Amino acid sequence: MSARPALFLASALALLPPSAAAATNAAVADGFNRVPAVRSFIDEMREKHGFDRLKLAREFASSRPIAAVIKAVLPAPEPGVRSWAAYRARFVEAQRIDLGLRFWDEYRRQLAAARERFGVPEEIIVAIIGIESIYGRNFGHFNTFAALATLAFDYPADQADAGARSALFRDELEQLLLLARETHHDPLAYTGSYAGALGLPQFLPSSVRRYAVDADHNGRIDLAASPADAIASIANFLNAHGWQKDGPVAAAASVEGDKFTRLLEEGIAPRHTPAEMAALGVTSPGAPEQPAALIELATPQQPTEYRLGYHNFYVLTRYNRSSFYAMAVYDLAQALRAVRSE
Repeated sequence: MSARPALFLASALALLPPSAAAATNAAVADGFNRVPAVRSFIDEMREKHGFDRLKLAREFASSRPIAAVIKAVLPAPEPGVRSWAAYRARFVEAQRIDLGLRFWDEYRRQLAAARERFGVPEEIIVAIIGIESIYGRNFGHFNTFAALATLAFDYPADQADAGARSALFRDELEQLLLLARETHHDPLAYTGSYAGALGLPQFLPSSVRRYAVDADHNGRIDLAASPADAIASIANFLNAHGWQKDGPVAAAASVEGDKFTRLLEEGIAPRHTPAEMAALGVTSPGAPEQPAALIELATPQQPTEYRLGYHNFYVLTRYNRSSFYAMAVYDLAQALRAVRSE
């Protein structure tokens, strides 16, 4: 990102007819510094969706790149070794369990309704909300428009994944603008995570548009202020990605020899039953005899933990494409269910 703010006005004028440029001259100031890409985006939004160029130019000009957003998404200069034990301890802990039980008690009707409608058990939904936003205590404080624009147009070009990441966030910025227009919301008024995620479930704008549900039937969807909407929206997301009602999620496993490594190379999509895995040195007593994947959960200086991940585990990775994340959701859900059943 440029160390100094770039003047957006001059380039914004270039994409407007003279009369609009004159109006813009009095309305905009410094803005984003990747002007050709911003100009192209504004043109595209006009051509594809009929957005007003002048209004979009003003919105970009009134926003600034956020250095903290870039810092948050870039890998650490000296990345540490990933640790399942440390990751799990962040989320499967006393505060989230206590707050999760309170949330479950308060919204038990809404959770039961989501289970009935979408087939997703209460504990999974409660665990996701706990991990994503600590039950509404941490939505994120970044302006969503500026955060997404920063990642779309100011993502450092020297990063190996710069093109793909910029394209992803450019799409999410498009989705945010469409969402704002559809809901009659000011696109500059959203706040959320550094990556543009919103509300209790931390949905990106594209997921809000595709999966959010007006569960409280008040005529609008509010994933921050309406737990009912958030609960149903998470359940709808998982259901749409293939959640199997009453299906297994994960099971403990142990390994011996080295033949099991070929299972790890196949990834996390379920392909082999426990009986088939046994021939490769995987043991999982009592595990459901359904297709699963072997999941490796490594911790430095400790024995690696292994689990079987079933279809519903794979569905959880569609929410966040990390085996650590999906297994932490499962473990927190199991902890919540166990304490609630005492």
